[in-house]
Amino acid sequence: MAGSPSHKLSNALEGALAGGGDPATSPLYVFGPFLKLIVVAGVAQVTFGASVWMVVLTIAVVSAMYRLVMRWVTDGSGGSGLSEEEFGSWAAKVNAAITFIEYTLTFLVSMAAMVTFVADRLPVLNESILGIQYRTFLAIALSVLTGWLVNRGPKMAARTFGPATAGVLLLLWAMIIAAIRQQGFHLPEIDIRAFNFDYLHFTVGGYVRILAVMTGIEVFANLVAAYEGEPAERSKKAFSSLLIIMGTVSVTMVIVGPAIFRLSDPTNTDVSVFTQTMDGLLPDPLPYIGTLIGIVVLMSASAASAQGLQNLALGLKERHYIPHLFGERNAFEVADKPVWTEVAIVSLCFLLFGTHEEFYLAMYAAGVFILLSMTGWAVTKRLLRNMQAQFSFGLAALLGGTALAALLTTSATAIIFIERFLEGAWTYIVFIPILYAIFTYFRNKLGAPSAAMDHLGLLDAAQLAGFGFGQYETTDVEEQAPPDLEITWQPEPIIHSTWRDEKAAVRKAVVLLDGSPLAAQALPTAVSLCKATGAKMLLLSAVKDHTQALQEQYEETYKARQNYLIAQVKEIKEQGIDAEYTIRPGFIADATAEQIAANGIDLVITSTSGKSGVKHWGSGGVSRKLVHKIATPILLIQADDSGAASTFSWKRILVALDGSIISERTLPYARLFAKTFDAEVLLTSVPAVPEVSKYRAPDEFVETLRMRANMNMNKFLNAVATSLQAEGIRTRTIVTGSIPARTIITVAEREEADLIMMTSRGRGRLEMLVGSVARRVVEGTDKPVFMMPISETPPEPDLPPFSEMPMG
Repeated sequence: MAGSPSHKLSNALEGALAGGGDPATSPLYVFGPFLKLIVVAGVAQVTFGASVWMVVLTIAVVSAMYRLVMRWVTDGSGGSGLSEEEFGSWAAKVNAAITFIEYTLTFLVSMAAMVTFVADRLPVLNESILGIQYRTFLAIALSVLTGWLVNRGPKMAARTFGPATAGVLLLLWAMIIAAIRQQGFHLPEIDIRAFNFDYLHFTVGGYVRILAVMTGIEVFANLVAAYEGEPAERSKKAFSSLLIIMGTVSVTMVIVGPAIFRLSDPTNTDVSVFTQTMDGLLPDPLPYIGTLIGIVVLMSASAASAQGLQNLALGLKERHYIPHLFGERNAFEVADKPVWTEVAIVSLCFLLFGTHEEFYLAMYAAGVFILLSMTGWAVTKRLLRNMQAQFSFGLAALLGGTALAALLTTSATAIIFIERFLEGAWTYIVFIPILYAIFTYFRNKLGAPSAAMDHLGLLDAAQLAGFGFGQYETTDVEEQAPPDLEITWQPEPIIHSTWRDEKAAVRKAVVLLDGSPLAAQALPTAVSLCKATGAKMLLLSAVKDHTQALQEQYEETYKARQNYLIAQVKEIKEQGIDAEYTIRPGFIADATAEQIAANGIDLVITSTSGKSGVKHWGSGGVSRKLVHKIATPILLIQADDSGAASTFSWKRILVALDGSIISERTLPYARLFAKTFDAEVLLTSVPAVPEVSKYRAPDEFVETLRMRANMNMNKFLNAVATSLQAEGIRTRTIVTGSIPARTIITVAEREEADLIMMTSRGRGRLEMLVGSVARRVVEGTDKPVFMMPISETPPEPDLPPFSEMPMG
């Protein structure tokens, strides 16, 4: 069977189709209110060009700003994530409040514009019964239908969303080509009088009315995580997707805009200006096909906003901003209550205020530009901090450009509120504080979630596009499975652990020595570690003694070992470390367990000949026995027969996780070492792909399962990374491979890690059982390995305990 295709976005065009529906449809409805203002006032000849070019300039500046956002935030949280990083928790609640309003307005505007397109061809819908237009009843019925479809799972909208966006792009380019062929290549002219006092109000008013073309531009920042490739490649593809959509919109503004101005009558309330222009530019039956495309894509945009609200509710629930009941999933694994709430609000608005989209556009644009302004200032703040750390002229120029973008979007926000305050912009002043208070109330009542849940909530709330639309959704992959195919799901990553509250410390470390050069190779690392952490060092050795006949040999061995340890302690103390030694009779593993119980040891350090030695770790060596007997962390230093002392440099630490709480037991120590040595942390895991049985599943289905596993593990690692980054620790995540031990070794070598950290037993996908993954890693790498033993039963010593011998 041919290789299975990837379900991630592979190129910019796919991203444009997946996320560009909302901004691509904006030219279908923004020209009506704009032309009505300037034509009725008799100033269109003077102000038209200036308003259009001001909007095109705004698109260019904001698009450039989002290029930076996409480079910095690649986890799917987009501009909202950057705003929260720079401004704190208040920005989270303001973002959530505005986003809730925006999704509702997107539904309102898209549904109203769709009904307008229908009424353009069926004028009878503009007639009334009992004072209510027929189009209002149609809008309410379609809103209920859309809500019902969305609440039956993401694939419903996905089946039409991508093709509809492609259709509207083709429609816009058909209009562009037809306008050039019929009208010639005429760009709008800027009349300088447009900025005189007599005309300025209309120039600015027109600018404000067509600013709605910016709606949905932020979706491409949320799409970054949905592309294939490394972060830099994904951000580049996302920006190219933005350019495809916003480039098309800009060209439509400057080419089709003048044609709409010349061919349409904005005072004709029965037919929209865009439909009038289609009828004038396109030959039959293309105008009617264009109407159908507009209807489908606008309805899909309404469905997409409802899905966005579902994601927002799931994110707010996880972040404890709303009650659990409101974000609860239904039988189709989606949050249906927010959608029915949205449909109820939309239906009430249609009954009270009608179904003409221009009524809602002022509120629509206002919210968009509040969010754009916050993102602009967040980018400016980060660039300013970067420039303070390291000045460069290039960075200064970039800072100037983003500051201009922030000023431009903030000015546009202020203009919208001034110009259209009484037309609906005032609602934000009322509803944002109300929603902010609601979010604050439930956050205080329910308590703050863990950092992981907070970050996962941010991702869910941000991803209006990408996975959220269902084209790349995998939560219902069981429906795609062939009949009778059994699926064994691996445990989902657990994200409610408590490692963030655990404080690791190394106050006393024990180094296991037997007098051999091989064991002594652990000393340089032990000395460096104790010096950096301020820990005391105990040198521990054990001498076997079982029979009276061997007493003389035992005493000789003991004396030689004592002299060796005294010399080592003296040398270590000269380096400023508090050190001592002890010798215990019996086996070293038992002696170590007893010493830990008696003296509160925090870390055991020993050498291992895992990769190159004859007696390796997995075949009865000391390290293997230690893992079975103790619960104290063990640092295994790889030794070789050359006897060369190990060098110490921990600048990059690889932490292997499997999504289980047990595997997270290493994280407090990873945090400690990263802070102590200013090291970068690499979080790595193998995706938990479920097993399929009975017969070979289709490659495409297996790829879907693999994609789901990657998504789950990426979310888990990103949540852990966010917690570490919040404490100033440089952190990266790597989800790759299929065989855990080989993956850990390969990633450690490729990334030039200085230390590998893992548990010796986990209950997630990696199954780091003694004798399995952990053994293979120690045998297969020349890196030091920090092992966190996980024991489910009390340790049983090989021999009865012996009393401690006196110190020398």
